[in-house]
Amino acid sequence: MSRTEARQQALEALYAAETRRLETPDVVGLSARAARLVEGVWNQRTELDVSIGEAARGWRVDRMPVVDVSLLRLGLYELRHTDMPIGVVVSELVELAKEYSTENSSRFVNGVLAKLVETERPT
Repeated sequence: MSRTEARQQALEALYAAETRRLETPDVVGLSARAARLVEGVWNQRTELDVSIGEAARGWRVDRMPVVDVSLLRLGLYELRHTDMPIGVVVSELVELAKEYSTENSSRFVNGVLAKLVETERPT
């Protein structure tokens, strides 16, 4: 399974867990890579949300669309805990925002991730 497909699986699992208010996300049937992403994001979501809230000036995390928050958490987690190239992470999450969220979400996700890149993985 490609990294892109793993991100997509992770996004779907995170979104489902959040919207269903689950204690823990369902990772049954996910690839190992997707399951690691889901578990990592889920276990650190409080800390991730603090950083996302700081980067998304004028937006509270609890007022963002759930899919956008899931994308941003996933992106920030990857920036912090993988050696994946920044451009790949941002590009693929923007593409997922185009596919799964609102018309304006891809620009929003891109902008917030760009701010997070400045603080999380300076070049």
